[in-house]
Amino acid sequence: MNLGIETETLEFKKSTGELKEAMNSICAILNKHQKGELYFGVKPDGTPIGQIVTEESLREVSQKIGNSIEPKIYPEVKKVTIDDRDCIYLQFEGNNVPYFAFGVAKIRVADEDLTLSPKELSEYIRKNQLEENKWENQISNKKIDDVDETLLKQYTNHAHEVGRLAISYTDRKTVLNQLELTQGDYLLNAGKVLFSDDITQDIQMAIFATTERMTFNDIQRHHGPVTKLVDLAEAYIKNNIHWRVEFDGSRERKEIPEVPMDAVREALLNSFCHKDYSTGQSNEVAIYKDRIEIYNPGHFPEGYEPNDFIKNPERPIRRNPRIARVLYYSKDIESFGTGLKRIADTCNVAGVRYEFKMLKSGFVVCFYRSEEKADKSTDKVRISTDKVRINMDKLNTAQQKIIDYISENGRITNKEVQQLLGVKDSRALKVLKELTEQGILDKVGRFKGSYYKFKE
Repeated sequence: MNLGIETETLEFKKSTGELKEAMNSICAILNKHQKGELYFGVKPDGTPIGQIVTEESLREVSQKIGNSIEPKIYPEVKKVTIDDRDCIYLQFEGNNVPYFAFGVAKIRVADEDLTLSPKELSEYIRKNQLEENKWENQISNKKIDDVDETLLKQYTNHAHEVGRLAISYTDRKTVLNQLELTQGDYLLNAGKVLFSDDITQDIQMAIFATTERMTFNDIQRHHGPVTKLVDLAEAYIKNNIHWRVEFDGSRERKEIPEVPMDAVREALLNSFCHKDYSTGQSNEVAIYKDRIEIYNPGHFPEGYEPNDFIKNPERPIRRNPRIARVLYYSKDIESFGTGLKRIADTCNVAGVRYEFKMLKSGFVVCFYRSEEKADKSTDKVRISTDKVRINMDKLNTAQQKIIDYISENGRITNKEVQQLLGVKDSRALKVLKELTEQGILDKVGRFKGSYYKFKE
């Protein structure tokens, strides 16, 4: 029986005396095709000649692979008999390219194992970074019926109205197929992230009492479709920072946040668009006394710095191109790698200091809160009303915002608290209960008609 000729995914070695050459072949095949086969005991023309196969020889092959190839792979190594001749058969695969054998990267061309030069290796890594992310293209555990149809309809109609999507909404299956987010009745991971709910796509948000990550005044965690999480995080930041009021001569007053919200939303969208979802880590929003940090568990492209995309016309490098494309259709993001530049430009116009931090665990966009504004906020340590004198210094941020609202409007309802703080019903009730128990507020009425005002 002849096994045929060697190919880009099939290699023959006459014996385990060619172990070193076999390691180079495995490395080269993995870098080109991510899987392959290799036989010991077979001539290059596919003729089985056999060799002595023992437990020790099988172990020798396995150990050689473990000691020679990086990143690690765990192939199948077993004895096979071909035409009454004993051979060793390997079946291997791996997606963590590039692979190195004895510290050298190889690439398969026909039946040859060629060494990649430093320049070729750099270009190879760059090319693989530009290729579609494998995780977002895998079939998820969610079906088309799990999609939030209202959200999908709103998205489709908006993307059509802004002129980036030719189709209008018909039904879930048709639209998702046209967006290339399905495989049969199942969503791809990209579709799940964008239009379905799953606990693996979440965000953690917290307000810290100082400039350090220690004592916090509030902490929340939410999961759901990406665009909903972005909206929740934006509202959370908006409701927990300082605003100033300016009058420009018109009848309407102009409210200006201490950090530009356009830049904040851009950072939030980018954090989900470029996230490494395979890690299982959460996106984070952390509000400190002196800064706001938006964390994304996704490494910045190797060999690049943020300034490469701010000051230089670098081409975009997308970790999740399918997700990015869908967000581009709705004008949530632009697809030309200009996100960091827009954040920088917006902050520069607003006079707000910013920083991009490349961590070992991910990437952070940091907006620094104005020290001058922070100092001025102490003017509001105490609020005197007709009913009660309140020491604002002893209240947390959420409680202070409620007091400010009642000072201006006279009363507040549970629903208004939810909108003001960007929280759910249970959290709103908890904060109102705390203020009531402190003797600051009184509840008036019952059920839906109830509201809260300063205690007499």
